[in-house]
Amino acid sequence: MLIIAGSDSSGGAGIQADIKTVTALGSYAMTAITAVTAQNTTGVKSIVGINQKEIFNQIIFSSNDIKPDAIKIGMLHSSKVIMSVLKALEIIKIKKIVLDPVMVAKGGTKLIDNKAINLLKLKMINKAFLITPNIPEAEILTKTQILTIEDMIYAGNKLIEFGAENVLIKGGHLKDKFVKDVFLNKKNIKVFSSNRYKTKNTHGTGCTLSSAIASFLSCGKTVKKSCELGIKYVNSAIKSNPNYGKGHGPINHLNSVEIEKKFR
Repeated sequence: MLIIAGSDSSGGAGIQADIKTVTALGSYAMTAITAVTAQNTTGVKSIVGINQKEIFNQIIFSSNDIKPDAIKIGMLHSSKVIMSVLKALEIIKIKKIVLDPVMVAKGGTKLIDNKAINLLKLKMINKAFLITPNIPEAEILTKTQILTIEDMIYAGNKLIEFGAENVLIKGGHLKDKFVKDVFLNKKNIKVFSSNRYKTKNTHGTGCTLSSAIASFLSCGKTVKKSCELGIKYVNSAIKSNPNYGKGHGPINHLNSVEIEKKFR
């Protein structure tokens, strides 16, 4: 699996969460780092973008040697970066692309400019086999307000009109006893319901979910089954979080792993 995303120095989100997730679920992670952030559980201190030519080189050089079965795309902070990634995708021609349209960090820091958001809508969404926005991201992309499951379905259909083959809108921001995630494409609608846990430790859930889904896709599972299993993995990771940090702490990426006795 190839992960195209930004780095999170605290290890809870971004490329670090992606690698942990992919490894914990039994797949093999390669990376193309798009940006380096200085952050911890309380927020983002700084963001430094990687040169778009080097992002292109990371994607092409890695994929020429080990061809990925799936690609997860996370933080693309500028128009130049998006164009560089699009150029690379045209060359390596991988169909199973999971796009997590990362726009705002958990603490509220904006991670992408408006020009890049428009380019994402026009050029990148139609390359995605699956797009996995949360509710605020779906609202920005579709310019609609989402307050209900019906609103989520409406926004999901708008994203399909933009060219996405499959959509999973994450419902964690809705105030409900359960977390409802809505999967849809032109033929199907499925609402996944999960337990909601009272915790502040949810840093990196979006990165983790999209990487988990891409991992299951890379192993040959269907997109709907991949979403179901990815949601279960993240739900368990939230439930068993290690409670690190003073702010929004990380989740437990190792919840899927049973450590053999000789390594304990």
